[in-house]
Order: sequence, then C-alpha cells, then structure tokens
Amino acid sequence: MERRDEFRGVNEVNKTNAMPTAESLNQVQDLEQGKQAGWREYIAISKTGIVMSNLITTFAGLYLAAYYTGTTLGSDPLTALLALLGAAFIIAGGCALNNYIDRDIDHIMERTKDRPTVNGQLTGKQTLTYGLSLSIAGTAFLAMTTLMAAVIGLAGLVTYVVLYSMWTKRTTTLNTIVGSFAGAVPPLIGWAAIDPGLHPFAWSLFLIMFVWQPPHFLALAMKRSDEYKAAGIPMLPVVAGFAVTKRQIIWYVAALIPVSLLVADFGLVYTISAVLLGGGWLVLGLAGLKTKDDLKWAKHMFIFSLNYLTILFVLMVIVHMF
Repeated sequence: MERRDEFRGVNEVNKTNAMPTAESLNQVQDLEQGKQAGWREYIAISKTGIVMSNLITTFAGLYLAAYYTGTTLGSDPLTALLALLGAAFIIAGGCALNNYIDRDIDHIMERTKDRPTVNGQLTGKQTLTYGLSLSIAGTAFLAMTTLMAAVIGLAGLVTYVVLYSMWTKRTTTLNTIVGSFAGAVPPLIGWAAIDPGLHPFAWSLFLIMFVWQPPHFLALAMKRSDEYKAAGIPMLPVVAGFAVTKRQIIWYVAALIPVSLLVADFGLVYTISAVLLGGGWLVLGLAGLKTKDDLKWAKHMFIFSLNYLTILFVLMVIVHMF
C-alpha cells in the first residue's frame, strides 16, 4: 500500500509538471531579467561534457566507416571536420533546447538549480534562439557531408527534444528508453558521413550505444532519485523503487555483453577486452543485490559506465590502426 500511495503521489506531481503551469512560467519570467550573458553561460547550456563524450563515438563511426570503405580520414579531412562540427553543434543545440524546456523545474533539482536558464543569466528567448541556431547549423554541416548524416542527426534531435524532453520525460518511466534512441545516433552520424549506405557494423555501434544507456542513466537516476521525485519526473527508481531498478540495470548490463560482440570481427584484442569490460560491469552490478548502500553502488555503476563506453569505442579505433 505504501508503494502504491507513493506511486500515486508521484503521478499527481507528474500531472502537474507534464506541461509548464502558469505559476511555474511566471516564476521563470521573474528570473528572466535579461542580465547580460557572456560566452560562459552559453557554453554551460551546451553541456560540453556530453558533447565531448558523444564526439568520441562519432569519431569512431567516422574512422571505422573510412576503414571499411577502403579510404582514410586524411584523404578527405573536410568531410571529417564537417561531420564532427555538425554532430557537436546538433548535440549542443539539443542540450540547450532541453535547458529551455526544463527551466520551469530545474530550480528544484540540486544539479540543475544553478543553470544560467534558472538564475536569470539567460532568458528563455536567448536560450531558445541559441539552441535552434546551433541545431540548424549542425544539420547544415552534416548535410555538407551526406544527406543521410543530416537526416540521422535531425532524427536524433527531434527524438531528444520532442519525444523525450517535451513528452516522455515527465509522463512515463519509458523516458529512459526513448532518450536512448537519441543518444545512440552519434556513431551512426559519423558512419553516414562517409558511407550513407550504413554497413551492418554501423547499426551494431548504434545497438551498443542503445543498450549501454539505460544502465548508465538509471544509475544516475538512483543517485538523484530524491530530486527527480521533487520535480515530479517519473524515473524508474522514483516510481518502482531501488530494488526493481537494480534488477533492470543488471539485465541491461548482461545484455550488453553479447551485443558488444556483434563486432567481434574487430579482432581478438577487442573481443577479449569487451568481454572483460562487460563482465567486470556485470560483477559490480550483481554486487548491488547484496549491498546496503544503494547510492554508493549507483555512483560506482555510473562511473564504470562512463569508463566502459570510452574505453570500448577508443579501442575500436585503436585495433584498426595496426
């Protein structure tokens, strides 16, 4: 009964926050005093950490596409540059638009309460204009490589901004899955910039990214569950509790091991490394079934997920250099 009452309570808050209310918008407008914004404020809403991590996977897609089409990035550096710039701009644009959409609830959460869109350093109009401008520029850069790269980039942007940020984030625990579609497109963008036909390896990279994201973001949601609950965002740990979330994380990590081996043709070094990385993550996940400190476990799972993704995609490139 307690779990059901808590679930009902979250739903009530969530219904209130599904769309910005007049009161919340008034609070936002009170903060938007048109303070002079500098480049630091714009960089902050671009979420450069997210951009940089996604550029690693974009570059992996670029490099591998060149390798498997018998070319090199050095033979056409302009295409590589446009692809990386396009991906960076469209990802940063999506992040800025997410800041614009969430500015009515960001003041509730500790990790977002100091955003320039919350403290009045950037107005809603400035944020919206900046986000749209970056998104348009990014799409244009990608279109200068191949039309397919631009279409994939735009599809990822629409999924993230509309289907995730504007809709499912405040209405369903499936928001993590919806967001994973958008988060998995960077390697596809990179590959399509060289090879718009999209070799099966490209879709394997997409699938690896897709399966990786739920355990990554669910671990973060556990760490920030109190904040998500206060903001009325129905993340799985808020709605179903930590025990269910931990089991979900473990299942995703277990599934990621065979998925990462879809590209076992990358060689023995990659294959062994992928198994060891996935196995280590799974062991850490299983340890969470007995741990008494769920938040500490979630923190370790989150950090491991970041290292896993970086090492795996960097390794994909390295094994093709020799």
